[in-house]
Amino acid sequence: MSDFCINTERLTIRKFKTTDWEDLSEILTDESVVYFEPYDVFTVEACKSEAENFSKSDNFFAVVLKDEDKVIGKLYFNDEGNYGTYELGYTFNRSYQGHGYAKESSIALMKYAFENMGARRIVAYADAANERSWKLLEALGMSNEGKMKNYTFKHKDENGEPIWQDMLIYALLK
Repeated sequence: MSDFCINTERLTIRKFKTTDWEDLSEILTDESVVYFEPYDVFTVEACKSEAENFSKSDNFFAVVLKDEDKVIGKLYFNDEGNYGTYELGYTFNRSYQGHGYAKESSIALMKYAFENMGARRIVAYADAANERSWKLLEALGMSNEGKMKNYTFKHKDENGEPIWQDMLIYALLK
């Protein structure tokens, strides 16, 4: 997949390069962007390592704004290993949110997966409190298949107790 590339009207979806670390750091060091992610805010130094890790991975893709040649987001796309089911995830630079880039890139990747990768089903998970995320999944044509109550936690309250999160499950069949 080293030569993997999808072009849309405004975007290029490609493998990460180690040199993408600066743009990636604008995403991963922003607390408001990673709030619902399963990881904490990265340091700039950690972003350099992460860009290198992503460049070797077949599961992470850079979303590049063509006009600026700037990485504005990342897509996660992982074969779950069961009968053509893939998981989709996305994280975008706050400055580029709300312009349809996540939708445009996700649609392109899902179309590619259905046509070229043998995908039969694509799933995605969203924190029930992350309305922007689950509304995007609905805009992608995905169906809400349920809610996992008190499924996970990332944050803790003032007493150190977990703040449990409900996760929504969305899916789209070919």
